[in-house]
Amino acid sequence: MARRAAGRSASEPEPDESHGVSVHLDEVLAARGMTLTELADRVGVTVVNLSVLKNGRAKAVRFSTLTGICRALDCQPGDILRVD
Repeated sequence: MARRAAGRSASEPEPDESHGVSVHLDEVLAARGMTLTELADRVGVTVVNLSVLKNGRAKAVRFSTLTGICRALDCQPGDILRVD
């Protein structure tokens, strides 16, 4: 049995466990005819940060960034984030 770090509850996953959330930003961008560079400019974040999110390598996303993405793409968080 794996040991849990101090302060972590039994219901919290270990840092190396898969979170089961997939990102479908590329689909929404394609449907809107928008590039990642254009989205980055509209949201005020770097293309690199959006690329990390789009490719599923992000460990977290700020609500302010998610809000900016949704406003720029006229979508809801569930349109780009899904639990597998």
